[in-house]
Amino acid sequence: MAYRFLSMGECMVELAPLDSPDQYQRRFAGDTFNTAWYAAQLSRAPQPAPNGPESSANGSPQSQGEALEVAYLTAVGQDRLSSDLLAFIEDAGIRPFAARRPDRTLGLYMIALAQGERSFAYWRSEAAARTFVDGLDRLPLLDAGDVAFFSGITLGILDTKRRAALLDLLAEAKSRGVRLAFDMNLRPKLWPDAATMCSAVEEAARLADMVFPSFDDEAQFFGDASPEATADRYLALGASTALVRNGAQPVLIACAGPGERRWVEASPVDVDQVIDTTAAGDSFNGAFFARYLTGSSLEDAVRYGCEIAARVITKRGALVRL
Repeated sequence: MAYRFLSMGECMVELAPLDSPDQYQRRFAGDTFNTAWYAAQLSRAPQPAPNGPESSANGSPQSQGEALEVAYLTAVGQDRLSSDLLAFIEDAGIRPFAARRPDRTLGLYMIALAQGERSFAYWRSEAAARTFVDGLDRLPLLDAGDVAFFSGITLGILDTKRRAALLDLLAEAKSRGVRLAFDMNLRPKLWPDAATMCSAVEEAARLADMVFPSFDDEAQFFGDASPEATADRYLALGASTALVRNGAQPVLIACAGPGERRWVEASPVDVDQVIDTTAAGDSFNGAFFARYLTGSSLEDAVRYGCEIAARVITKRGALVRL
């Protein structure tokens, strides 16, 4: 039986630019939701036999070819837009765990593109997702060996009290054998200052089993001199595995233990083909979990993540059907 994957955080209304500069398409997206969406779609895709067994944190490798059960934890409003989102989640084959708040609705963001690089404008201060931990005494669905996934944005949308409540929920899940996966996804605009952001990220990282930092962000905010330094810092905090991405450069796989390091080449992309990098990291994550949690080795799953991300950035929008 395949493991279950619960992602959590905020799914927003996305306004994505079309060919005309004044025309936008309404979609739904958000970093942890994007990861869940790609994991759900890609785990159903045909998979080659893994190159070799890869032991998981709780014991044995998974059998090949089983679809991953994917769920998403958030909060939404009681309006039509929120109902549309829930229908979209279910249509994607994702199980929603979404409290409905009568006094709130969804956040919204708009994408602006320049030569494939994106910038965003956000309207999210009263988004229902900022309350998704309210009323929870444990994370739903998960048992030992399953994976709970969260990000720096998941942390950043919560106030101090709710962020502490989330860490308590994660710690309780970990005590039951649930594996915690954390993408730092550093977004300083969500935080009062960079020091608060870095402190909160490292506090959360102490709980995580697997971390997904991006080296350019880590170098900027933590002063890391190399991807190896980033990996070493998170392994020292307690992670068993660090997958350090570095743009078009190889991905570093670093595991706790006597110096285990491997590099996986990123899939090449012609710069002229890059249209939208919005979900490069999210699609990498989703593809990785689609493979890793259904039987592939770490290296094979990372390679697949690189392949999918390279294809996604040649299309518009966060969620790309491949």
